Amino acid sequence: MSNAPTQQVNRLDRRKARTRAALIRAAQSLIAEGRTSVPILEITQAADVGMGSFYNHFETKEQLFDAAVEAALDAYGQLLDRVTAGIEDPAEVFASSFRLTGRLHRREPELSRVLLSNALRLLSADNGLAPRARRDIAAAVDAGRFTVEDLDVAVTMTAGALIALGQLLHDQPSRDMEATTDRVTEDLLRMFGMTRRQAQRICSLPLPDLDAAGNSGPAA
Repeated sequence: MSNAPTQQVNRLDRRKARTRAALIRAAQSLIAEGRTSVPILEITQAADVGMGSFYNHFETKEQLFDAAVEAALDAYGQLLDRVTAGIEDPAEVFASSFRLTGRLHRREPELSRVLLSNALRLLSADNGLAPRARRDIAAAVDAGRFTVEDLDVAVTMTAGALIALGQLLHDQPSRDMEATTDRVTEDLLRMFGMTRRQAQRICSLPLPDLDAAGNSGPAA
């Protein structure tokens, strides 16, 4: 029996996936540029797909932009999971993720602008950074490394610090990114109950290599 129909379906699925990914990448670039009021035609032209293809995947422009933000946040969150998978201390996992994300504001400016343009999504998204921060903080509490009475407040403080740090690094391009990010991380760790010496030790540890984990920038 011929498997030609199955092959045709697989090719169609791959083509649909490529089209959706192209639309999401185009939307991410527009978000990073602060151009979310553009017409759908401009989005499809940037993605190099037909207007009809847009409506095969999304009902509205807003739906596409939501998907683009979620894709960027979740792709970066998955990258953090990979590079911290071998770290046993949950406090170090949290600190490494925050230190890496602080550096991302200069390393991946487009993704950084996506994050800053959608700050509230950091707190409410089901995927991405907020649930991972919650998971890591809770693990550090369970391990006796953090003292946190209200997990929601801890996540909110983490997101607020990340957003403010990113804006500061964009506003002051000559500021030392690494030193500033590590200082903010230390302050968070101390806020969560660690001593100054403990916080400084964790923030002086070598960071995982994002490139070795296959980082290729914002992913759709």
